[in-house]
Amino acid sequence: MPEPLHDETKQSPYEKMLQECLTNELRVVNAGLPRSQKRLSDLLSEEYPHAICNDGSTHSFKKRELDYLASILDTVEQDALLLPILIEVGADQAEASIICEGRAEEKVISKALDMPLTCEHRRIRIYRPQLALLRSKLKTTTAYVFSAGIVA
Repeated sequence: MPEPLHDETKQSPYEKMLQECLTNELRVVNAGLPRSQKRLSDLLSEEYPHAICNDGSTHSFKKRELDYLASILDTVEQDALLLPILIEVGADQAEASIICEGRAEEKVISKALDMPLTCEHRRIRIYRPQLALLRSKLKTTTAYVFSAGIVA
């Protein structure tokens, strides 16, 4: 498929149609994502930590995972960490990107994977074996977001 033009006014009708279809498909696939992220510090104080998803369902967080994250972070970082942590998955399924809004995400992912990682362009790039390990430790505090491609 040809590389889409950056100026939408110069897109061919075919490219416009493909872009619209892709956007609608991704909206459907991502319907199970929480409407908004919650601060770790707020979730720790909830009796039943949860978030409401775009499709109306409830995303529950395991207390054990929240406590694990709290053990890694100081109180300022707990207030900064938004959950669930979003894992962007694109067309290349060999790798994924953690959407990184600050140092808290970087610290958590590095600790969970037991390796130094850095955030570049608001993303932490990980590969399939690392993704499997991360999801085994943080199943309810991470969520997949599907995109057309991973931003470098």
